[in-house]
Amino acid sequence: SITRERTEVILQGTSSLDPNDPSAVWEEFEFKCKPGDLRRRPCLISPYHYRLDWLMWFAAFQTYEQNEWIIHLAGKLLAQEEETLSLLATNPFAGRDPP
Repeated sequence: SITRERTEVILQGTSSLDPNDPSAVWEEFEFKCKPGDLRRRPCLISPYHYRLDWLMWFAAFQTYEQNEWIIHLAGKLLAQEEETLSLLATNPFAGRDPP
């Protein structure tokens, strides 16, 4: 069985020099099949799953200490590593300075 409510891990970045500034604009990294933008059509790839998207679902049930890989993922997104970005649907910082 699955849960009735779904907790999500959302990875965002900002170009703001001060990320604590209330006017900082945070932009979300979209995954290929993980729920995100409500206007986007749901991904259907049954019986398979995109592994990273699937792991993100389970990471939401635990702490980051239990999922150290998510810290490494965030670091690779900050570094704009092409191999990592290829696992995502969109990179809000494409063509711009990294977050």
